[in-house]
Amino acid sequence: MTIDYFALFIKLALGFAAFVLQIGLAGRGNLAPSNAIDQLQNFVLGGIIGGILYNPAITTLQFFIVLLLWSIIVFGARFLANHNSIARQVLVGQPHTIVHNGKIDTDFATRAGISAQELAFQLRQHGASDLRHVKRAVLETNGTLTVTLQDDEAAYYPVILDGQIDEDALDILHRDEDWLTTQLQAQNVEQSQVYMAIYVNNHLDITTY
Repeated sequence: MTIDYFALFIKLALGFAAFVLQIGLAGRGNLAPSNAIDQLQNFVLGGIIGGILYNPAITTLQFFIVLLLWSIIVFGARFLANHNSIARQVLVGQPHTIVHNGKIDTDFATRAGISAQELAFQLRQHGASDLRHVKRAVLETNGTLTVTLQDDEAAYYPVILDGQIDEDALDILHRDEDWLTTQLQAQNVEQSQVYMAIYVNNHLDITTY
């Protein structure tokens, strides 16, 4: 069986262009995946390119259409995750506090499939050998743990990310959405305009789009 190297070259070029385009439009987070969408985007895109390249039965036009459809699905999912809290929770998930003031949220740890041994190991990696010294430990969307110790004076809490309120952070601060709304109004900022809002040193530091 002869190989059409020109068609193979075109497919390789299309696959390369699709990968570069997705990274350029979606951001370089794909290179260090921080959530399920990033992981899935890379896995499926690699599978599409690798599976179709050497299949002569699939034409270059069909290959292009498949890449286009996958790109539409990925960017559609990203748009929903960035603009809808329910979609974000389903598609990406949310950071969750698993340890607060030395108390472990065992219900969440069980649901997330995190064993006590795994939690203790990750805490030790952050220098938290004594659970009583842990002010806050957050399970991030990529499965890693962010630990804040009791004597950490630089602790900060992101209460708004991508225009979405982090209710868990508000709970840690013993604040509610009414308080947050008042803070935004005082700075003449709409919630939808907020890229990131961090509560640090008794002040809400807001970064808008």
